[in-house]
This record gives sequence, C-alpha cells and structure tokens, in this order.
Amino acid sequence: MDRLIPTVVGLLIALAALSSCVFVVNERNYAVVFALGEIKEVVSEPGLYFKLPPPFQNIQQFDKRVLTIDATDVERVQTSEKKNLLIDSFVKWRISDPRTYYVTFGGNERAAQERMSALLRDALNASINRRTVNDVTSKERDKIMQEIRTNTAAAAKLLGVEVLDVRLKRVDFAPEISESVYRRMEAERKRVANEQRSIGAADGEKIRADADRQREVIIAEAYRQAQKTMGEGDAKASAVYAQAFGQDREFYKFYKSLEAYRASFANKGDVMVVDPSSEFFRFMKSAGGNASTPAPAPAR
Repeated sequence: MDRLIPTVVGLLIALAALSSCVFVVNERNYAVVFALGEIKEVVSEPGLYFKLPPPFQNIQQFDKRVLTIDATDVERVQTSEKKNLLIDSFVKWRISDPRTYYVTFGGNERAAQERMSALLRDALNASINRRTVNDVTSKERDKIMQEIRTNTAAAAKLLGVEVLDVRLKRVDFAPEISESVYRRMEAERKRVANEQRSIGAADGEKIRADADRQREVIIAEAYRQAQKTMGEGDAKASAVYAQAFGQDREFYKFYKSLEAYRASFANKGDVMVVDPSSEFFRFMKSAGGNASTPAPAPAR
C-alpha cells in the first residue's frame, strides 16, 4: 500500500505533464504556439499536436471563421453636394494571417473590430464625398460598395485580416435635408407629369386633326360619288323620258301634265289664279288635249 500511493502520484504527475504537452486544434480555429513570449509556430490544420510544457511554450487560439462587423450606429457621410446621408453598413471579414493579426492587435478581437470600423469609415468618406446623392442612392450604389470593399481590403491586408464583403444596408437622408429632397422630388415628378400631359394633348390634337381631315375627305368623296350617281340617274331618267316621248308624244305630255296637277293641288288650301284658257288646263278641257274640241256632255 505504501508503494502504491507514490506510484499513483507519479502517474498523475506524468499525466499532467503529458497533457500540458498536448493540444488540439479544431477546424474552426488557428493555434499560435508561443515560446517564451515569442511566436514560434502557427497551426492552421485541425488535429492533435505536441509542444513543450509551460512556461516554455504556450498556446493561444484565434477564430478562423468568417466574422461580421454590423455597425450599431449609422454613419453620417457628406456628399459632393454638401448633403448629409445616414449610411448603415456591415463588413464580412476573417483572420488571414494569425501572426500579423496577433502582432497588430495582441489577439484582441474587439480592438480588431474597432480598427476595421475605422477603415470602413475612411473608405465610405473617400467614396461618397466625391459623388452626388443620386449616385449614392441609385445610379452607382453597386460601384460604391465594390470600391469601398477594395479600399478596405487593401488596408486590412496589412493587419492580417481579409475583407470578404462590404454592404450598404440602408442609405437615408439626414433629417435636415429630407424635407427639401422630398420637395425637389415632388417638383420633379410634377414636371414630368406636366410634360407627359403636354405630349398627350399634342398627340390628341394631331389625332383630332387627322380625324377631321379624314372626315372631310370621306364626305367629299361621298358627295362626289352621290353627285355622280345622281347624274347617272338623271341621265338614265332623261333617256327613259326621251324614249317615252319619242314613242307617244301626246301620252308623255298627258302624263307630265298629271304630275303637274298632282303637285299643284297637293294641299287643299292652295289657291291658284290662272287664266282658264291657259295651256296648263288643256287636258282638262278635252280628252285629247285639244282646246278647240268641246268636252263630251255628261251622261244623264
């Protein structure tokens, strides 16, 4: 029993010493091996590794996953028109060089985030200060994000950090210029609306003028066609009358006189003052239309 206790104690000491010489690196982390405070090795592959026991060698691990800096406060940035914009953005980044990262920030992730936020702020100012509000809000928004990402990545690379993406989540007008911007937008929309109304009115006048012209052309063509038809009808009627007159002149004269009687006495209230011996009444005096031939006596 007296021998067993020292043996167990020795095994425990050996196990503790062995555990201090072994460390595990998972797939989410980098491991930096320090020898007396100096960086000796950077381990990036997951697995089981050995080192000297403290204080000869120590281990510090850093996250190798993609991290996000999501600004809690919006940035106030001025455009080339001296208009203030409120910009909300975020950055996707990760540690690319653990050695440089540790030398720069001492392994403090909060310090790294503050430095990255400062770099983003500088890149925002550099890109937006030389552009107009319209460029930032619509025309060149994608180009601005690409430019900010490139500038931020170039500065962050010197710190052992890789910038993967930069996005502008929201771009708003500052309260002091929102009202003037809305008024200008309203005036612009009214100008466009008035312009469209003017174009519509002009097109309407053109359509009406063309319709009137076509109407006049159609009426003139119809009148011409009607006159032509009437002329052809009159010609045919004259030909028929001439043919009838040539076959029996007396019957033709009699028929025309009956038409004249019908037209003259169409209304009972009509009054005519005509000499009884007038040619107009020749067919009323005799059956043959001869004024010298006495009319036959009526039957009793």
